[in-house]
Amino acid sequence: MTDDAAAPIRVMVVDDHPIWREGVARDLEAAGFRVVATAEDTATAVRRAAAVRPRVVLMDMQLPDGNGAQATADVLRVSPDSRVLVLSASDERDDVLDAVKAGASGYLVKSASATELVTAVHDTAAGQAVFTPGLAGLVLGEYRRMATAPSDPGTPERPALTERETEVLRLVAKGLSAKQIATRLHLSHRTVENHVQATLRKLQLANRVELTRYVIEQGLDG
Repeated sequence: MTDDAAAPIRVMVVDDHPIWREGVARDLEAAGFRVVATAEDTATAVRRAAAVRPRVVLMDMQLPDGNGAQATADVLRVSPDSRVLVLSASDERDDVLDAVKAGASGYLVKSASATELVTAVHDTAAGQAVFTPGLAGLVLGEYRRMATAPSDPGTPERPALTERETEVLRLVAKGLSAKQIATRLHLSHRTVENHVQATLRKLQLANRVELTRYVIEQGLDG
């Protein structure tokens, strides 16, 4: 599924606190997004995500029938083209890492301003990894630690990448947006996005966070 570039970005808000949930939905609608669903628990989120296929899912980490990491995995299972941005009061290391490992594209704490939230949703919809300052370093640090762990000899080799794909991946890992990469490499925005999406499929990865991990594991970030 791909959204029409001229259409509002479709968002679902998942949070068990009705006042917070409704307030975020109102702020997003006022900013030009289309809130296509809200949910108060994992079961409702999964059912509604399967029905409406939102572009971005704002996900709380504390839900009455489970945690946000499991809810993230469940939502992405029924709506794989969605992108999950965690919006949580917690900035605990384990919560952040669990969310990313479950497939979340980013993690924002609830102390973020309305402007920061709007920007984060736009960036998530565009395929960027979005983190509250300080949390991105935590995630990359964990991936670097994992990259130095002994590898499983039974793990199959990944497909070889072209020189251009490798060049784009290095810039993705540095946090550059598709527009910034396009400017630097003198390519069109669409060409960069096509490179990123093709590489995701080629490497069988879910999102740009996993691409960043791949770059680190393969020693391409030097």
